[in-house]
Amino acid sequence: MKLAASFLRCFHPSSAVNAPQEDDEEEVVQAIQNPNFRVFSYNELKAATQGFKNKIGEGGFGSVYMGRLVGDNFIAVKVLSVEIESMRGEREFISEIASLSDIKHENLVNLRGCCVDGAQRLLVYDYMKNNSLSHTLLGTEQNRMKFTWTMRKNVSLGIARGLCYLHEEVNPHIVHRDIKSSNILLDQNFTAKLGDFGLSKLFRDNVSHISTGVAGTLGYLSPEYAHSGHLTRKADVYSFGVLLLEIVSGRPIVDYHLQYGDQFLVEKAWELYKAENLLELVDSVLKEEFSKEEAKRFLRVGLLCVQQTTKLRPAMSLAVKMLTNEIDSEDIEISQPGLVADLMEVKIRQKNKHSSNFTTSSPVASSSTRSFQTR
Repeated sequence: MKLAASFLRCFHPSSAVNAPQEDDEEEVVQAIQNPNFRVFSYNELKAATQGFKNKIGEGGFGSVYMGRLVGDNFIAVKVLSVEIESMRGEREFISEIASLSDIKHENLVNLRGCCVDGAQRLLVYDYMKNNSLSHTLLGTEQNRMKFTWTMRKNVSLGIARGLCYLHEEVNPHIVHRDIKSSNILLDQNFTAKLGDFGLSKLFRDNVSHISTGVAGTLGYLSPEYAHSGHLTRKADVYSFGVLLLEIVSGRPIVDYHLQYGDQFLVEKAWELYKAENLLELVDSVLKEEFSKEEAKRFLRVGLLCVQQTTKLRPAMSLAVKMLTNEIDSEDIEISQPGLVADLMEVKIRQKNKHSSNFTTSSPVASSSTRSFQTR
């Protein structure tokens, strides 16, 4: 308990926004007392990463480096960017610990420990040999040619099961808030692991929603959450639906066309669905080497998840059953999808509502796709 108390005292004491909240403090205390969770020294991690030389990733809140502990497996060390004045990154550090320190699932990245040294905030995970979904299997045609239909199916199911575990099996429930291809990590067997829980929120007891600043990535962001800050698990369901369409189609979630401007994948999928030609969306690099029945089913589930009316989106447990064909989704009517097409509109709404600062970072896919947060 003394270690936990001294650990918490390391955090910035003057900012109510950035200091750990009471619920998070409880989770941090439990993490420190967990024998499977280690508090590393800075020098230990510096030596393990050879002075943080081998960068393997970059996120909105810091860089990730590969390392190896003495007599142990490879690790990934995230060095968070914590600005001294605003303590940007502090909340993300706490959220990761609160969310991941005491849960295990095949489709979640394993958080092994952390380090707090002055203003330094570091998180230690199992190393993922095949990097992220966006880095390894999406984007270029060369990458997508490696992404067989069987792999696409297994990755999609892994993501769905990981989200189902967070939403329905863990107590308190966890809403990730930033489900996207770059946050899906792949181990040596290409098993999908949900990563980067820096924006996640805990849903305790029977809480169905919370009101919070908007955070996420344009294109994956659910419209009701973007416009109101009203967060439910259905916001993650929407993001999963977009990601599912991305996996099956191999297309960017936002594509720029000289004549038409930004074209969103969700809009394209809806047009093809209405034209009863949904299979045209399947990635052309697959040629005919995929199950048309399965591909159509996955695309339908994707569209069900991105419906504008929140209550019509399936819970993740139902989405899993539809993907595995335990429940037939063929007769379920699909309504129009929701879409956040204008980042500036979200900015203005949030500024008028909260009069808070709005920051953008980490462009993804195009200049219109941004990871952002408001506080």
